[in-house]
Amino acid sequence: MFTSHQSRRDFLKLTASGVSAFSLSGLLNASNRTAFVPKLSHRAKAKSVIFLYMSGGVSHVDSFDPKPVLKQRHGQPMPVALERTVFDANGNIMGTPWEIGKYGQSGMELTNMFPKIAQRADEIAVVRSMTANFSEHAQGNFFMHSGFPFLGYPSAGAWVTYGCGSANPNLPGYVVLRTKQAGIPHGGVSIFGNAFLPATTQGSIFNISGDKAVPDITPAMAKAEQRRSMDFIGKLDRGFADRVAAKEAVLASVANAETAFLMQEAVPELTDISSESEATKKLYGIDSPNAQQAEYARQCLMARRLVERGVRFVELSCCNQGIGGGNAGNPWDQHGELHKGHGAMAEQVDGPIAGLISDLKQRGMLEDTLIVFTGEFGRTPFSQGSNGRDHNPFGFSLWLAGGGIKGGVTYGDTDEFGYRAVRDVSTVYDLWATVLHMLGIDHERLTYRWSGRDLRLTDVHGNVWKDLIA
Repeated sequence: MFTSHQSRRDFLKLTASGVSAFSLSGLLNASNRTAFVPKLSHRAKAKSVIFLYMSGGVSHVDSFDPKPVLKQRHGQPMPVALERTVFDANGNIMGTPWEIGKYGQSGMELTNMFPKIAQRADEIAVVRSMTANFSEHAQGNFFMHSGFPFLGYPSAGAWVTYGCGSANPNLPGYVVLRTKQAGIPHGGVSIFGNAFLPATTQGSIFNISGDKAVPDITPAMAKAEQRRSMDFIGKLDRGFADRVAAKEAVLASVANAETAFLMQEAVPELTDISSESEATKKLYGIDSPNAQQAEYARQCLMARRLVERGVRFVELSCCNQGIGGGNAGNPWDQHGELHKGHGAMAEQVDGPIAGLISDLKQRGMLEDTLIVFTGEFGRTPFSQGSNGRDHNPFGFSLWLAGGGIKGGVTYGDTDEFGYRAVRDVSTVYDLWATVLHMLGIDHERLTYRWSGRDLRLTDVHGNVWKDLIA
């Protein structure tokens, strides 16, 4: 860590002379009285993260970890002891309704549930040995985002923004994208929160379906008049901050107000995609007749535009298909009608994600943009009812691409049924340790002093997946 030796007198001198909110924020982040930003521990391979969150739980045995034995023994009882599930209506072995094949020069074994992503198998690294500590959606969402199963801890996006700083003062460092049919995962907006980190690191939700991604983005007064008002209010707030215990919170509010001011020009320019070529729009599927696919395609395109403009962490939200138990908060949650529900969800995201990978690659951006695809847990290799699957936190898959990650590789294994992780067992702490490593940060050094502890995203755990680094 490092500290600043700015005295209180120097601080007041700077604020009195009208130092900007962002300069002030930078000083505060380097101060031993508040949060610190560690220097990079090594050369970063990634500059930004795009987090493709599949809320509800994608079935790994139907996608990225297919098990031929499930088809061979379809309808038979599971030959191993089973843990209780959420609904505890455990049925027999259920084979995947999708076809299993080998893809890419790597010959990666996948199903055709995501046919376009499968065609890019040589770009992705699949971790097949993920585990989670919780099998309920809200706890699982908090756990996957923050490493803790409840309120009060910062999201990974907040930690990344805190650790890397802002590369563009005109936009937030952490943006969550939504569209009309995309809901907030169970647990609510707090899963995007900053908790005890500076408020400047919290996720900002952009709903890009309408003409205004952010409410009240159009100024109600002339820019010069607004600037004078901002400066006056900021000066009052900074004076107030020096007289109260919650100084950091007040100053973070000043910095956020400054960001909001700058966003009035930056956000409309960001969300205007008229400059994108028709070929690019087609690549993503912007004009798809499938409404949910078109919405997700717009999110993927907007994610590229955000990282292009220096935003550190962008999270996307799936649209609701309303099939088999899935709803707005957990659209991948097919406790019934798995084939229909997962099929519709896969159709929604497959083409846009493949388009995102291709677009980033052809622009030379994939090498420094890290893509993460995951849900909060996987699904059981046995049925729930006649045609669904329940939650499975004991072994599931995620994948990464770009940002210095090898392509065409797999890491870890589940057992022959895809029920439990058995080799290179992995955790959410390993995921975020690896993400931070690719961003040039040692996850053990990215800490924040709170309630007498130096807290971190990976708590007291986490190992970097070094085998996946190119």
